[in-house]
Amino acid sequence: MTPDDLAAFRCARLLLLLDAAAADAPEGLDAERIGVYDFLAAHPLLLVRDEDDPDRMTLLMAGFDGRAVSYASAGHRLATAQQRLARDLSVLVGEGLATAAASGRVRYRLTDEGRRRASALTATYARSYTTAARIIMRRLRRLSGRRLREVLRRSLVSAPLHLPKDV
Repeated sequence: MTPDDLAAFRCARLLLLLDAAAADAPEGLDAERIGVYDFLAAHPLLLVRDEDDPDRMTLLMAGFDGRAVSYASAGHRLATAQQRLARDLSVLVGEGLATAAASGRVRYRLTDEGRRRASALTATYARSYTTAARIIMRRLRRLSGRRLREVLRRSLVSAPLHLPKDV
């Protein structure tokens, strides 16, 4: 079992994401964008791969590690996350932590209580995830839905395998 298997963990992460998005997207985010941002914020080195990218050092200092081992491929992790997203968003709305408003697409944003709960999340992971979410949103917020999906597809291509020199 991983933390991603726990609905409370995923919902807390969505609180952090929606809180970080509030300044740039006061009208909220649609579910597709939330799903892409959340997945890439949880795995930011899939997008920020270049060794000389200035955001890479920020992410490494925040605790992300491109050499981390996972038993599921990035594509599998994304598919699983997408299957859970609608339920997790409905939990946030049902608990009064987020609202859903239709204007073309359904957009989600935090309520005052959702913002209060997000600010109460102070674990190291919460700070790291928020750092990654801000980087991901800064890079992707101006992309159309089509371009966002293209970037996500490119990010899912396997990253190079880094083996220690003594193997």
